[in-house]
Amino acid sequence: MAKVVLRLGDDVSTDAIYPGRFMATVLPTETPQHCFADHVEFNKKLVQGEVAPGSVVVAGRNFGTGSSREQAASCLKGWDLVVVAHNYSRIFLQNAVNLGLRLVVCSALEADEGDELEFTPHTVVNQTTVRTYPIEPLPRARLAIVEAGGLIPYVRMKLLEERLD
Repeated sequence: MAKVVLRLGDDVSTDAIYPGRFMATVLPTETPQHCFADHVEFNKKLVQGEVAPGSVVVAGRNFGTGSSREQAASCLKGWDLVVVAHNYSRIFLQNAVNLGLRLVVCSALEADEGDELEFTPHTVVNQTTVRTYPIEPLPRARLAIVEAGGLIPYVRMKLLEERLD
């Protein structure tokens, strides 16, 4: 089970996820410290290790809108957060898949901070409210990349498979 640690609305921009003033920091080992930097209390919890890996950020429509900065997905991946949203902006979605960030598309989800969620291949179950919501699975090709840990590990895996054939 995973706990909802942050509840956001619609149109969360990449600048809200990873503020532009930190764009000089691009290393995946360094970007997490700036994750939601303007959500001071939440960022503090992340940095102090008070947020467990696999915790959930819930948002509305168009999560990751705005610039194409890869750091927005990278900083979330660095904390091993799961993002559940109604939908994602096209560029953020591809960046997240390429980095292996776990995304769930669930347009009907109702969940608040502190709720406990359970994920199945086809549903999200809010254990706090005892309600079940259908998910819209990622296309098989994108899911394979995420499950491999990102595009680079996926390509390595495929190249190794070819060598063994």
